[in-house]
Amino acid sequence: MVTAILKKRSASGIRASKFEGLDAMALQAQMAAGTTSALALTRYCLQRINRVDHNGPTLRSVIEVNPDALSQARALDAERAAGKVRGPMHGLAVLLKDNVATADRMATTAGSLALAGLQAKADAHIVTRLRAAGAVILGKTNLSEWANFRSTRSSSGWSSRGGQTLNPYDLGRSPSGSSSGSAVAVAAGLCVFAVGTETDGSIISPASRNGIVGFKPTLGRVSRHGIIPIAASQDTAGPMARSVRDAALLMASIAGSDRRDQACQNAPLGRVNYLSALQAHALAGQRIGVVRQNVPNHPQTLALFEEALDVLRAQGAVLIEGLEIPHRDKYASTELTVLLHEFKTGIGDYLRNFQPDAPARDLQGLIDWNTAHTDTTMPFFGQELLLLAQKTRGLASAAYQKALAHNHRYARSEGLDALFADHQLAAIVSPSGNPAWRIDHVLGDFSQGGGFTSPFAVAGYPHVTVPMGLTNGLPVGLSMGAPAWHDAKLLGMAYAYEQASQMRRPPLFAGYAKAT
Repeated sequence: MVTAILKKRSASGIRASKFEGLDAMALQAQMAAGTTSALALTRYCLQRINRVDHNGPTLRSVIEVNPDALSQARALDAERAAGKVRGPMHGLAVLLKDNVATADRMATTAGSLALAGLQAKADAHIVTRLRAAGAVILGKTNLSEWANFRSTRSSSGWSSRGGQTLNPYDLGRSPSGSSSGSAVAVAAGLCVFAVGTETDGSIISPASRNGIVGFKPTLGRVSRHGIIPIAASQDTAGPMARSVRDAALLMASIAGSDRRDQACQNAPLGRVNYLSALQAHALAGQRIGVVRQNVPNHPQTLALFEEALDVLRAQGAVLIEGLEIPHRDKYASTELTVLLHEFKTGIGDYLRNFQPDAPARDLQGLIDWNTAHTDTTMPFFGQELLLLAQKTRGLASAAYQKALAHNHRYARSEGLDALFADHQLAAIVSPSGNPAWRIDHVLGDFSQGGGFTSPFAVAGYPHVTVPMGLTNGLPVGLSMGAPAWHDAKLLGMAYAYEQASQMRRPPLFAGYAKAT
C-alpha cells in the first residue's frame, strides 16, 4: 500500500490524503522499490473519490470514474514487472476535465446533459500522449458547463450533468471555474494530478482558490485536438497539481506538436525539458515586474502578496515596481467578440468530428436541445452566450477579423511584448485574485478583482499560479506570467518561489463537521 505520510485528521474528521507528503517522483520511487503499485495507487484514488467526493463532504468534483482504470493499472504493473517502464508517468493516476475526449467507456460531455452517456469516437491528442506515457486515466472531472461559456450569470463549478462542485477549504464557497473539478480533485487528494483547460482564467482562477499549482502554457505548446472548444485563438489545456514539479511532469507528458492543430505549427522547433528548468536558484538575477494595476481589494491577500515579494527578493530576483500592463482595457469587449465567433464554428466542428451521434449537430441544435429540456438544463440560469454566438456571421466576417487583429495588437505587440522588452523582464507578478466567494445560484458569480488572466489569455502567453498562503482559511495564489514560449523558464521561477516559501496547506473541509 501507499505509505501514509499524514494520518492526522482535520477538524472536519476527514483523514488527510496519503498524497500530501508524496509527489509523483516519490510515488515512482515506491513503485520501483515494490512498496506500492499502480493498482494500489489507483484503488486508493477510487476509494477516496467514493469517500470524499461522492459521499462525505460530497465535493462533486469527479463527474465519472473510468470503469477500466483498475485494468489499466494492472496492465501497467505487468509491464513494470517485465522490465518495461514507459517513463515518470508510468502507473500514475490522472483525472481529465470533462471536455477532453476519450474513446473509451466514459462519456465526454462538457458537463451538459445534451451529451450525457455519449462517448467520443477518438481520443484527444493529449489523451493519446498520456496513454503512451503510462498514465492511468482515472476519470473525468466536473466543470462549469461548456467551460463556463453558456450564461452571463452562471455559478462556477455547476453543470447540469454534475451538479455543483464545492470548494474543499470551505464547502459553502465557490471552487471557481471552469476547471473546477480538476482543481478540487487535486486539492482533496483524489488523484496525483489533473488536466484543466483555459480560455481566460479557467486554470489559474480555480487553482488559486483551491490552493494548488495551475499552469496555462503558451498557445500551441499543447494540442487542442479533441478538446471541446470555446475559442481556437485562446483555448489551451494545462496541468493542475499540488507542486510545480508535478505540474512540470504532466506538462512534459501532454506537450508536443500536432499537425491537426494550427497553433502547434507556431511553436519553436526542439524538445523542451520542463523538469531540468526546476532549479532552486532559478530566480537569481531575474528581473521581475510587479504589477499592481489590478490587485485585489482584500487586505490580507495584499499582505500575503508583500510577503511573497520578500521571498522573491530573498531568492535574488530584481523587482521592478510601478509597472502597468499597457492597453489591457482596450480588448475587454473585443475578446468576447472573438470568443463568440470562434465558439460557433468550433463547437459545430467538434460535434461533427468527435460526437456525430449527439442530439445536436451544431450550435443551433444545442440551443434547441437546451430549450426543450429547460427544467433540467437551465434551473438557475440560461444560455445567453450561446444565443449571442449563434448570431455571429462566421470567421470570414469583418467584425471577427477586426476584433482578432485588435486583440493581438494590444495584448501582444503593444501590450505584453512591449512591457517585457522595455523593462527587460523575465516575468511579471501579481496576486492571482481574492479568496473564493460564496456560491450563489441566484445571482451567479461576480468579479472578485485581482490578477492578470485576460492579458495572458488573449495574448496566448504562459501563466502560472502557485500557493501564496491562506487568509481566513482560504487559499490565494501568486501569479507569474512570461513572454511567449518561455514556459520552462516560467515553471523554473515558480519552482524557486514554491521551494523557498512552502505556502501550500491541505484543505480542512470547513462546513462538513458542522453539517454532520
